[in-house]
Amino acid sequence: MSDAIGIRYGKGELHVRLPKGCEATIIRKPEMPVLLDPNAAIADALQNPVASPSLSHIASGANRVCIVICDVTRPVPNGPILKGLIEQLRDCGVGLDRITILIATGLHRPNLGREMREVIGDDWVFDNIRIENHYARDTAWMVDLGKTPTDGIPVVLNRHLVDADLRIAVGLVEPHFMAGYSGGRKVFAPGVAGEATIRTFHNYRFMADPLACNGNLMNNPLHRGQLEILKILGPAFAINTVIDEARRMSFVNFGDCEQSHLQSVAFVKRFAEVPMERQFNTLVTSAAGYPLDKTYYQTVKGMVAPVQILAEGGRMIIASACEEGLGSHEYRQSQSHLVTLGRQGFLDRIRAMPLADIDGWQTHMLLRTLAVGNVSLYSEGIKGRDRELTGVQMIESIEDSIAESVAQSGDKEVAFIPEGPYVIPTFSKQL
Repeated sequence: MSDAIGIRYGKGELHVRLPKGCEATIIRKPEMPVLLDPNAAIADALQNPVASPSLSHIASGANRVCIVICDVTRPVPNGPILKGLIEQLRDCGVGLDRITILIATGLHRPNLGREMREVIGDDWVFDNIRIENHYARDTAWMVDLGKTPTDGIPVVLNRHLVDADLRIAVGLVEPHFMAGYSGGRKVFAPGVAGEATIRTFHNYRFMADPLACNGNLMNNPLHRGQLEILKILGPAFAINTVIDEARRMSFVNFGDCEQSHLQSVAFVKRFAEVPMERQFNTLVTSAAGYPLDKTYYQTVKGMVAPVQILAEGGRMIIASACEEGLGSHEYRQSQSHLVTLGRQGFLDRIRAMPLADIDGWQTHMLLRTLAVGNVSLYSEGIKGRDRELTGVQMIESIEDSIAESVAQSGDKEVAFIPEGPYVIPTFSKQL
């Protein structure tokens, strides 16, 4: 065995040793710049917005401010961002009692108690600002704004957001396996959208579109729908940040929601998308560790991210702690449909559904990878019958799975992606 290679797992790492005679190709982002003084960078971004008036101008006379942040599944450095933003809003004359922080849970569970404090990331903000979870199925708190012009997506949004005079999203810009890149407009929709909006975004028509994929915004139907929802909503702004592999802030900006997001994407794209010259028969990756690998539901992102470099019939080995197991009850049902009906039966079932099953879209996305090769999952959090419901092979040893895959393929070069879905290896077959 050679020296161990660390991959993200839970709040730490797993150290995987490569079988003798094998060679490792480690795929990670190029070294990223790090903001030496994040607080100063946040303050500077707020004072020098992208394609928008100054914060003092847009905050002038605002009676209701809604700040929308990501839920616990995203490692956004909310603490310094929220503190810096709220201090500047206060300096602009906005009273703390006029500010609401809305956690963009989509159709995920709420973030409560200690977890809410963890998401906020700053005790002063937690103790002094009103904080609400978004509940997509609570119709009393939803506002129907019609439908998008191109795809007819229902535009149902949280009342806190719709009624605000000043709307600001705080998001992490990283590759996203359906929307191209996260952050910006995605924090609003599906982040604080109603059930009908979210389930339309994730129906077969959208999910089966090959342009709804990692790294792509061009003609991506999800991105298009999100921008049209922004136009219907009205003026909205965003603070966007990018983090490096050690989760240090590498970039931050503020401004018009669409334009500031595009600027952020242009920055992160140079690092997150890593061109490769070949595909691999054996590939080892992660679900990016905590907090993304809390559930198997989120783990699917790590399975889809490197699919371009998985050779046909190859084996992808993924490690994910899954401390909360599979995920929601609805996701368990969706996985049960997959196991019972098989891949084609599952697709036939959902093809004509205008509203996707809640959380069923992750099952659909898993099939993108299973159409190319095999998936083996190492997880200490998936137990009992839930192991069968993963729809993939459960393994007890990553090293043994590597050795088996290498023996079957005869290819001794093994790809490792320590950071999981935060890195997108790209490959173009030569015609």
